[in-house]
Amino acid sequence: MSRPPDLPSLQLLVLVADRESLTAAAEEAGMSQPAASKRMTALERRLGVRLLDRSRRGSTLTAAGELVTGWARRVLDELNVLVEGVEVLRQESEAHLRIAASLTVAEHLLPAWLGELRRAEPDLRVGLQVMNSTRVCDLVRDRAVELGFIESPGPLRGLRSREVGRDRLVLAVAPTHPWARRRRPIDVAQLAGTPLISREAGSGTRETVELAVAAHGERLVRPLLELGSSAAIRSAALAGAGPALLSELVVAPDVATRALVEVPIAGIDLSRRLRAVWHAGTSPAGSAAALIGHALVSRAGRGRARGPAR
Repeated sequence: MSRPPDLPSLQLLVLVADRESLTAAAEEAGMSQPAASKRMTALERRLGVRLLDRSRRGSTLTAAGELVTGWARRVLDELNVLVEGVEVLRQESEAHLRIAASLTVAEHLLPAWLGELRRAEPDLRVGLQVMNSTRVCDLVRDRAVELGFIESPGPLRGLRSREVGRDRLVLAVAPTHPWARRRRPIDVAQLAGTPLISREAGSGTRETVELAVAAHGERLVRPLLELGSSAAIRSAALAGAGPALLSELVVAPDVATRALVEVPIAGIDLSRRLRAVWHAGTSPAGSAAALIGHALVSRAGRGRARGPAR
């Protein structure tokens, strides 16, 4: 074989295998059946092996064709990895500000902050990664991002931080749940001993609850469901799957409409600080400092909207 086969021919071969028909493969590739047949014949000549058994009933892969198709899939998969990897590199090189944020912050607060930042800096490009608080801190420590936003209460090794907001976890159940009709709050022992719909370990929500119950000598039992996003937990709670602890930012509209019922908890503080974090060896500057500024202005506005603290 003097030179390697061309990629369109390999793609067509894989389509023939997937569709079990040269005609169907040609149609999906946007070419005529004679043109597809000619391309397959040229590929066979270049490789020096027969790939297809042709008959009036159609074209099927030979044993050699099956092997070549498997190798072709690997080549095409690696090509996709290359293309996707280059796209990530391109986006990162274009992003003037690289940030990461926990799910709650990313879904409910960050869009407004970024909107204000973009109005002030219309040419700014932002690269955002959304993940749990532990992974956000890891990226900031590794200097993969300039700035992170987290909701976890734990210590921040190798990082510095500034509070940019406050949040509270709400215990919510569907109206059909027995707790929805309780007249008294549940206590910490009941909370810890009840399987909850929960976020994964490493999330700020999970860590906040674990530390709060541990302060009372309790430990959470195994979750009823462990889900990767607040939206999924909310949906499960709305469906009546069980009690869930959710950010007030997430659940407030449902509580207001009685789609979910807030269950009071006695003797425990489930409020939490939302923090901007950056590497201990740096200080926020430029667009990163401006983004923190917009978050602080937004926080002050929310405080005025709620009225004076009591």
